[in-house]
Amino acid sequence: MPRAPEETMRPLLELMLAKDMDAVAGLWAEDGTAEFPFAAGASPRRLVGREAVRGYLVGFQEVYDVREIPTITVHHTERPDTGVVEYHAMGRSVRTGEPYRMKYIVVITVQDGPITRFRDYWDPLANATAAGALPELLDSLRSAAVR
Repeated sequence: MPRAPEETMRPLLELMLAKDMDAVAGLWAEDGTAEFPFAAGASPRRLVGREAVRGYLVGFQEVYDVREIPTITVHHTERPDTGVVEYHAMGRSVRTGEPYRMKYIVVITVQDGPITRFRDYWDPLANATAAGALPELLDSLRSAAVR
């Protein structure tokens, strides 16, 4: 019986807090996708496959020390395999020592448990600021505008 999206999303967030990115990637179907519609600069907009997700997550804990996810709100859709999850992540930037506060909205689709599609809507400016990479993001946006 297929698991509900929130039954996959909640363990994903727990694994992020435990800093087990390999296990987070293990929640994806072999050919599942991760999409970042608001990605900017050098950030990927789409990853295809569990191994691509794993590669993307490899350095996450070297950039962000997520310590708390104080709020999680799940919205059910007409499709039992798809849900919308809002959550806040808090911690600190490993690179800058500054606080890390990010709001996320994720549309997650699962089939028989694994994630088949994960659309992650996050703020690229807040992300770059927390990562200490805002100048690089702005430079890449300027370069893209010139082309």
